[in-house]
Amino acid sequence: MSGTEELLVEVDRLAAELDGGDPPTLLDVRWRLTGPPGRDDYAAGHLPGAVFVDLDTELCGPPGAAGRHPLPDPAALQAALRAAGVRAGHPVVVYDGGDGMSAARAWWTLRWAGHREVRLLHGGYPAWVGAGRPTSTEVPAPRPGDVEVRPGALPVLDAAGAARLAAADEGVLVDVRAAARYRGETEPIDPVAGHVPGAVNLPATAYVAEGRFPTARRLRERFAAAGVTGDHPVGAYCGSGVTAAQAVFALHLAGRPDAALYVGSWSNWVADPARPVAVGEEPAGSAPAA
Repeated sequence: MSGTEELLVEVDRLAAELDGGDPPTLLDVRWRLTGPPGRDDYAAGHLPGAVFVDLDTELCGPPGAAGRHPLPDPAALQAALRAAGVRAGHPVVVYDGGDGMSAARAWWTLRWAGHREVRLLHGGYPAWVGAGRPTSTEVPAPRPGDVEVRPGALPVLDAAGAARLAAADEGVLVDVRAAARYRGETEPIDPVAGHVPGAVNLPATAYVAEGRFPTARRLRERFAAAGVTGDHPVGAYCGSGVTAAQAVFALHLAGRPDAALYVGSWSNWVADPARPVAVGEEPAGSAPAA
């Protein structure tokens, strides 16, 4: 497999695998920041055999000072994944409602937990339906899995680590929120507007469009516009670590598997009023839009 094939799977390839003798485990992780819960979408129709896993309650810990989507308790995550049928060494495919964000956070969480065999369905549920593939409302009863969660397989930043990376001469902390949020002009969710001092802005729309990722070469060009070059350390954050997980996924596609996720992201940063907040543009924070 190419690097891309180890991370992304297209509809036709997935359909063929599902028709095979040992299909991958399918996890439906549809989620919205606001609005009806993803479980409602799952009940209305999902890929045949897919098991719903809730981002908020099963793939993340409870919200609080650590952020709105903090790391999950390893034992609780292991129980949830086993209940969904995830088996050690067996491939998993995750999908969402098409934007690739919650699927990327699910991908990141499984990889962080030590399960390497996980791919994201490119284009999510809409791509499957748009290709005329069958859907189901039947809720499967998977055989319990035996996956073992071993945290730490992907790099993680805490607030102190994010601050150090943002201040480093040879490192980049990328803020992937909308430019107006980064500049501190508006903040619709968290109590304080602005960004981590020294972080540069590359809105998610600059490197992914409607859940579709460009080529690795194009991704490298877009991240280079934000200062991500060579082998200098790179990390990403957003509001609560969901969109930033998508950025880490994109960086993996671009050949940067060392990219770190600030899981708590802005919701964790502003939980401590002693942490400094910057507004306006940083010198390198004017990456072009797609």
